[in-house]
Amino acid sequence: MRLPPAGGRKNAAFTMTERTPLLHYRLSASRSAHQRQPKKLSIFFGVVIPTLLSMFSVVLFLRIGFVVGQSGLYQAIAMFLVAYFIISMTVLSVCAISTNGALDAGGAYYMISRALGPEFGGSIGIMFFLANVCGSALYVLGLVEAIVATFGVPEATSSYQILPSGYWWSLLYATAIALLCLLVCLVGAHIYAKATFLIFLVVMFVLGTIFVSFFAVSPRTIPLPSIGNPAANGTGPLLPTTANFTGFKLETLLGNLWADYTGDYTTGYMMTFTTVFAVMFNGCTGIMAGSNMSGELKNPSYSIPRGTITAVIFTFIIYNLLCVLVACSCDRVLLQRDYSFLRDINIWHPFVTVGVYSSTLSAAMSNLIGASRILYALARDDLFGKVLSPAKKTSHSGNPWVSVIISWFLVQLVLFSGKLNTIASIVTIFFLLVYAAVDLACLALEWASAPNFRPTFRYFTWHTCVLGIIGCAVMMFLINAIYASASIAFMLLLLLLIHYLSPTSSWGYISQALIFHQVRKYLLMLDVRKDHVKFWRPQVLLMVSNPRSSVGLITFINDIKKSGLYVLGHVQLGDLSTLPSDPLQSQYDSWLYLVDHLNIKAFVNLTLANSVRHGIQHLLFISGLGGMRPNTLVLGFYDDCLPKDKLIDPSQDCGEFGDGKVLGPQEYVAIIADAMKMLKNVVLARYFNNFDRAQVLSPPSSSPGKGAVYVDVWPVNLLRPDSSSYVDTCSLFLLQLACILNMVRAWRKATLRLFLCVEEGRSVRGSEEKLGQLLKELRIKAQVYPVPWDQQVALHWQRQGEWGKNFPSNATRLSDDYLSAVNKLILDAAHPAPAVRFLYLPRPPADTRRYTTYLHQLELLTQDLGPTLLIHGVTPVITTDL
Repeated sequence: MRLPPAGGRKNAAFTMTERTPLLHYRLSASRSAHQRQPKKLSIFFGVVIPTLLSMFSVVLFLRIGFVVGQSGLYQAIAMFLVAYFIISMTVLSVCAISTNGALDAGGAYYMISRALGPEFGGSIGIMFFLANVCGSALYVLGLVEAIVATFGVPEATSSYQILPSGYWWSLLYATAIALLCLLVCLVGAHIYAKATFLIFLVVMFVLGTIFVSFFAVSPRTIPLPSIGNPAANGTGPLLPTTANFTGFKLETLLGNLWADYTGDYTTGYMMTFTTVFAVMFNGCTGIMAGSNMSGELKNPSYSIPRGTITAVIFTFIIYNLLCVLVACSCDRVLLQRDYSFLRDINIWHPFVTVGVYSSTLSAAMSNLIGASRILYALARDDLFGKVLSPAKKTSHSGNPWVSVIISWFLVQLVLFSGKLNTIASIVTIFFLLVYAAVDLACLALEWASAPNFRPTFRYFTWHTCVLGIIGCAVMMFLINAIYASASIAFMLLLLLLIHYLSPTSSWGYISQALIFHQVRKYLLMLDVRKDHVKFWRPQVLLMVSNPRSSVGLITFINDIKKSGLYVLGHVQLGDLSTLPSDPLQSQYDSWLYLVDHLNIKAFVNLTLANSVRHGIQHLLFISGLGGMRPNTLVLGFYDDCLPKDKLIDPSQDCGEFGDGKVLGPQEYVAIIADAMKMLKNVVLARYFNNFDRAQVLSPPSSSPGKGAVYVDVWPVNLLRPDSSSYVDTCSLFLLQLACILNMVRAWRKATLRLFLCVEEGRSVRGSEEKLGQLLKELRIKAQVYPVPWDQQVALHWQRQGEWGKNFPSNATRLSDDYLSAVNKLILDAAHPAPAVRFLYLPRPPADTRRYTTYLHQLELLTQDLGPTLLIHGVTPVITTDL
């Protein structure tokens, strides 16, 4: 398998970049399209009007009396304060994100995806798209019901039935209205803006007539609807059939100050604070209407904050003024029993009806065009592959007509349900989830402390983001706990699907910034002066020349690190002063792909040096940060074994990592000596070229050990037969590493075999009991095997007598015969053969002229032993204390 090329897929829609030494500016990939169709919508037409109309909708005309009648003026104002506090926190987050760089089509989806990454952005984007689709269908059906209520059923005020009614007729009317919305949105955003402006004028005019009516209309008695009155069919107590519009009276105001929750006359359900609040909050969820038009605005970063804040303040003032006027002039019974009383007290009754029609039609169009823009942005980002690719198509003027048609088609499907009372709650919950995600995006950017997060809108803090998230979450569960839980589960499912199925994006991941921020903080807290042997763990620097032939060793060392630092080091020979650029930069991605491919938890550290020795010195000095620095150097053994490529076919080339020896035996031993001088533990790994972890850990049951796995430990310095101590620092380090390997889940079933070298004349049982007691104190489970080595020791002393006593070091007096005999002893003592052997690595001789002899001795000692680690420990790593 060849490693994948460096670099991930670049998203064609949003990732064209241009770099300067200090700044990274984002350019729009669809610049040519934008040049063909310049963005012309201003703050007023592009943000203020859509947001006002979305927030007013039918709540303004049909639910103000319901809220005041059930909850009283005090609680009604409190509800609006709480609701607007929640949405204001989200508005502040929207303003902050929208002023932190160039915005493109997609509104809230674009903000969330570019801040939190594709997983959150894509999942929230789909939910926001569905919320807008269902919202559009809701408003269309609401308009149909209003039309049928006025013209389809004979009432006291109308003696004829102009329009036929019924399910199929209602579906026909809804389809016609949806087609009208489709035609407006297909023509383009400018026609939509003009249409909404006309509707805005109508709604504002109707609103003006409502305010005038409170002062101009004289007190009157108003007949109440017979719906929900049990007295109408003689099945219950007599309820009032009329109520009074009293004009401004203190007595009326006092009667409307406090709450008086009763049953809803249209459904029969008993109202409470939470149910009334949920109904009222539906009228406050249109704050994203302006943001959805971000792709059509002249200057989104300038328009969205100012337009959205203006609309929110204006609607808040209007709602509270209406609450006060209603409470001062209408009987409690009128407010509780007639939701369309504003029509009855208007100077001309049809005005309010026209207002309801206009605001509902506008909200339906707003949701349809918003859904199409979100779908278009999702398609351009390729998060769902070819599934959404048709939605990328645009007209010559830049209008995403395919997205509009797809959105309209889904709206039409929803219309078949006929009634959407249950989906209404889901839509509101979806919107709240999007608002919470926007707050979360802003909070993450603020907490990450990224230098490039510097929005021009500064009236927000992380506190406002947290309050917004909490407020949205509370409202979701107040409205409907089951739907809220299901929506969150659906979002998490989408998040996982996108995480595993979508290609890598180049937008940047906020998780990386947050991780960096936290890691830096904790690294500063990791004080090396507080290190204690009880909490020691191996932190490994593995030097790799050719990773393609080192797969076995890389995976094995990953097992032995015990949650410690693991660094793959590589030295490339060269002189930067003679090169045009740093050759290592282009290699990092390939090394990281190797780490991913092998599924190991490792860092990569590359260096450029004039020799391998100097390069390893660099890495030992600079690898890691603070208390996370390598304490153990692992080197492959210096021998003549041919490397085998474990990543691609042998018939192919070895790739860009290179091959062949780049250092001599003298330099190799000098590296070992350097590491020990720097108080680093040293491990030499031999015969790991063909090491296959899966094969080693699953031996065939027909093997001599019947499928058992063994790890052999020889904790004595075999190059010093005159000193067979088992309790020096190096021996204990050997035991610790073997124990750590045995603690890894995959190696837990392996058996540790500890070989005790004994000579004639010494108490075998005493030595064995002493070593067993040591293992018990160290909590190491191992089988102890005494191994007599009198013949090998005798051979050693025989050669000593032949050579005399004038050699400067005992290590130099070891004969090849002795080393071969010890090598045979190690081979013969192990039945069946172990998966890996741990041997004692002595220090290199002080005389550098003896380095080659030292390496030759290690080679004879480990000849044909299979996977073997020669280990030298320089620091205490084991304690018997608590």
